[in-house]
Amino acid sequence: MADKYLRNLSSGSGSPNCEKTILLAHPSMFQLARKVIDAAKRHQCNEVFEFIEDGVKWRSFKDGFPDLFIENVKNIMNKKVFILASFHNPAVIFEQLSLMYAIPRYLAKSVTIILPYFPTGTMERVDHEGQIATAKTLASLLSAIPLTSCGPAQILLFDIHALQERFYFSEQVIPRLETAVPLLTKEIIQLQKLEPVAIAFPDEGADKRFRPWVESLSSVSVVICTKVRQGAQRVVKIKEGEPGQKHVIIVDDLVQSGGTIIECTKVLLAEGALKVSAFVTHAVFPGGSWKQFITADEPAVKIENFWITDSIPHANEISNSPPFKILSINDLIVDNCLR
Repeated sequence: MADKYLRNLSSGSGSPNCEKTILLAHPSMFQLARKVIDAAKRHQCNEVFEFIEDGVKWRSFKDGFPDLFIENVKNIMNKKVFILASFHNPAVIFEQLSLMYAIPRYLAKSVTIILPYFPTGTMERVDHEGQIATAKTLASLLSAIPLTSCGPAQILLFDIHALQERFYFSEQVIPRLETAVPLLTKEIIQLQKLEPVAIAFPDEGADKRFRPWVESLSSVSVVICTKVRQGAQRVVKIKEGEPGQKHVIIVDDLVQSGGTIIECTKVLLAEGALKVSAFVTHAVFPGGSWKQFITADEPAVKIENFWITDSIPHANEISNSPPFKILSINDLIVDNCLR
């Protein structure tokens, strides 16, 4: 029933002569894939998107290794193929890489990998001898995707942790680095009808990266936080800006333990912020650390709104609990795929 529903959705967009685009997805990303199809229909795109949930059989042998099979494999010949992937867990990376390597060999016209979250991004450099920059390792694995008749595979990434990681990929693939932060713009416009709004960056790096977006907004001030060493501890201080009498929104690319957001929130409230909200593109939250923000259970700090995207599968579960809210990247994916 699901594949029939999605075929019907896609058949309404475009003209009979437009180029067909095949969308494949890892099961963990099926929910986002359906949103992408709906977004493509809303955009009235010039291409017909076809997504069939059973297009790939994601099976395993008894020893746990992948036993994959592409249904109707001739259907992808001379077609543009998009693969919506998620590397949220090391256990699922190998099976998805296997599919990525196989699709060009089955004569796909072109291949675009939609990998919203690049999980090893925070391990991008070696500060001490003996460390391993696993961001380079993962980029090398993705760089081995074979060429198609139209050239290199494209890899669409959102808010990679360090922009210089684009240079970890070989010339055999084309990394496309995009941002999901502008999804917050609409929310800010609504909040400004009620109270003054400021954007807070937890460090100078976030400020440099996202400042152009803030400058495109009207009547939004900026607060920059930084960590300073006090004895054996590193504490959060406000380096620049005035949070007083404003609804301050902390903006960053990802959150893990949540410790930085908690400390920033405490400082902002102590300096007179009316309210504090937060936005992160990637809600990593290992070990269920997001639960400390749930308002129903004595939260670590009071967060008014905690916006996250669905770049990681478990974000959908997290968004069921206030103050978390999903801002879906579906429209961004369609916009970027149709360029």
